[in-house]
Amino acid sequence: MLVFKVKKVIVIIISLALLAGAGAAIGTWLYLAGPRAQHSKSAVFIIQNGMNLRSVSEMLEKEGIIRSSLAFMIRAQYKGKGRMIKAGEYSLNPAMEPERILEIITKGEVVSYSVTIPEGFTIEQIADVISSYSLITKEEFLMYVNQDGIEKMYGFNGPGLEGYLYPDTYSFEKGLNAKAIVDAMIRRFRAVTSPLEGRITENGMTLHEVITLASIVEKETGNPDERPLIASVFLNRIKINMRLDSDPTVIYGMKDFSGNIRKKDLSAYSPYNTYVIRGIPPGPIASPGLESIRAVLYPAETAY
Repeated sequence: MLVFKVKKVIVIIISLALLAGAGAAIGTWLYLAGPRAQHSKSAVFIIQNGMNLRSVSEMLEKEGIIRSSLAFMIRAQYKGKGRMIKAGEYSLNPAMEPERILEIITKGEVVSYSVTIPEGFTIEQIADVISSYSLITKEEFLMYVNQDGIEKMYGFNGPGLEGYLYPDTYSFEKGLNAKAIVDAMIRRFRAVTSPLEGRITENGMTLHEVITLASIVEKETGNPDERPLIASVFLNRIKINMRLDSDPTVIYGMKDFSGNIRKKDLSAYSPYNTYVIRGIPPGPIASPGLESIRAVLYPAETAY
């Protein structure tokens, strides 16, 4: 009887010890697998191409975003997401649940930048804007857009892509190359101009002619109300083979512009100088917005 009682006590003690151990293990797991902080600021976390689960987990722990790289790896493997991590720039917070962090980096919820390209900007100015967000360098952007024959790659007729990179606000992420950025701007250009194709044909013009003239209208004034009037004047001059005499075309054709147009600049030859050439230049001088494009297609009625 005594032996039975002793065995019973031993069983109880062992059971309690196992429960205590299990409780401690669960508590430790919940601690290690939980958020590192209750309140904290988000930090930029960059996953490079080729990084695996272990290297990402260790870097997350090293940068203080998670408590335990081991717990994070176990979670990822259990969820079947160990090989689903995507490269990119992320905004992560130590107060996030590790489950949420895992979801972010496996779904590729990268940081996106709102990039605004103003109307009337040239390719050179657009390159400055893009590079200011450290998306790619100015040189990388210009090297791509200035390729010989790139306009034909996109189905345009003009010399280069000047005028066809539509001015708008875009959402870009780091890691994109110049082609991806330009593709997005060209898609936007097509979305804006496609509904106007019928009107372009009615006016007896080509898309290239419309965009070229619209770019001059864009640079002539920042007042939307004046654009149909200016477009009308230019169109009337084109009909009678008169020079457009537009200062912005002179500036565009100059290598260096100090801020003042001199008399000799007006007579200096450039294929873009409309004080010298008749008709429109060989291509746009900037990226026109929709209002300038519509001004060319729906000009005011003027006698001059």
